[in-house]
Amino acid sequence: MERPDWVPAGIDIDRPNAARMYDYFLGGSHNFAADRDLARQTIALMPDMPLIAQANRAFMRRAVRYCAERGIRQFLDIGSGIPTLGNVHEIAQRIAPETRVLYADLDPVAVAHSRQILAGNDRAAVIQEDLRRPEAILRHPDLRAVLDLDQPAALLLVSILHFITDADDPVGILARLREALAPGSYLVISHWSDVSRPEEWDEVSALVAPRVPTQVASRTREQVVELFSGFDLVDPGVVWAPQWRPDSDSHDERPERSSMLAGVGRRT
Repeated sequence: MERPDWVPAGIDIDRPNAARMYDYFLGGSHNFAADRDLARQTIALMPDMPLIAQANRAFMRRAVRYCAERGIRQFLDIGSGIPTLGNVHEIAQRIAPETRVLYADLDPVAVAHSRQILAGNDRAAVIQEDLRRPEAILRHPDLRAVLDLDQPAALLLVSILHFITDADDPVGILARLREALAPGSYLVISHWSDVSRPEEWDEVSALVAPRVPTQVASRTREQVVELFSGFDLVDPGVVWAPQWRPDSDSHDERPERSSMLAGVGRRT
């Protein structure tokens, strides 16, 4: 296919990418034919795929509002992904215009689009970095220019930790990030789990795994709770994403369909 002018050099647009498939599930436009083709095949196996992406995104928005309403004025969003409507800075700066946001993502397409969106916003920036390298993120000069981690901040790890296998030591990564946060900071996590529908997810994995070079680790509620070590969980704890402080007019009779466990913790 013809290569769009905005695509960063070195990107293989003929190979599906998990972040761009997620963008497609959300109704975004930052995806290519290969991403859309595999995403549609995935939806044929599991029609809830768009619902899963939307439930995860809705949780993120509620969690950002929760933190902002409790006085948090700086956010570090690692694994921020392809930018879509309702980004962290849009939500938080609507509540408090002085809020500062630093996005970090490994995908160059996500970073390139984030830079376009953030042009002219001197209270938000994006860096291209890997969650597996927490020290590189924390030492990055752009982070230090935007955030002051001596003051409380919210660390967002939304739909990213399931891409960190046990061999990459997610608990150790979280420990290093936690030590960089001031008391009163918040940790926001959503994490994929196949425990509610393992057979369906086995079919999806068999389809996607040979074509997307990204390992995915499903974890149980107990394992996700472990990731909050050093933080006090905010009620209602780690639950299915639609169950975490839903908007007053929303009710999901089958929240487990989201396949996303979610929670927020506070460092004391």
